[in-house]
Amino acid sequence: MALFLVGAPVPVFVAPAMSQQAVKFSSEPLSIASPKGETHKFTVELALTEPQLEYGLMYRDSMPADHGMLFDFGAPRPVMMWMKNTKLALDMLFLDRNGVVTHIQENAVPYSEAIISSGGPVAYVIELNAGIVRKLGLAVGDKATSATISAKPGK
Repeated sequence: MALFLVGAPVPVFVAPAMSQQAVKFSSEPLSIASPKGETHKFTVELALTEPQLEYGLMYRDSMPADHGMLFDFGAPRPVMMWMKNTKLALDMLFLDRNGVVTHIQENAVPYSEAIISSGGPVAYVIELNAGIVRKLGLAVGDKATSATISAKPGK
C-alpha cells in the first residue's frame, strides 16, 4: 500500500508491510497419508479466525520444509485463494470435511493476483512450500489428519 503525501520533501511514502507479529498463529502436528500407506508429517500453523484466514502466509521470507499452514473454513464451501503479498511459492491442497484431498494447486506464483479455485466445496486448505507435493508424491485422495480436522462435529 502506498500513501502519497502532498507537499512532503519525499513524494512517496510506502507504508511498511504488516509484520508477522500483527497476526498470531498457534500450531499443531498434521499427517498426510496416501492410500498406499505412506505417511508424511508436518507442523502446521492454524488459520482459524477471519484475520488469520486473510493474512495466511503473507510477508514470510521462508518456511521450514516440514511446515505449512492449515486454513479451516468452518464448513465446506467453494474457496478462492490468491498469492498477493505472498513471497513464497506454495503448493495448496484443498480438503473436504473429512480431510481428504480433493484438488491440488502446485507452484502457486508469489505475488500473483490470479484466483486459485478449490474446484468445489472444501473445508480446509493446506499450504506447503512449492515442490513438496511433487517431492513426496502427494495426490488427490490422500488424507490429512490433525487435531483441528478431527475436532469437527459430524465426522
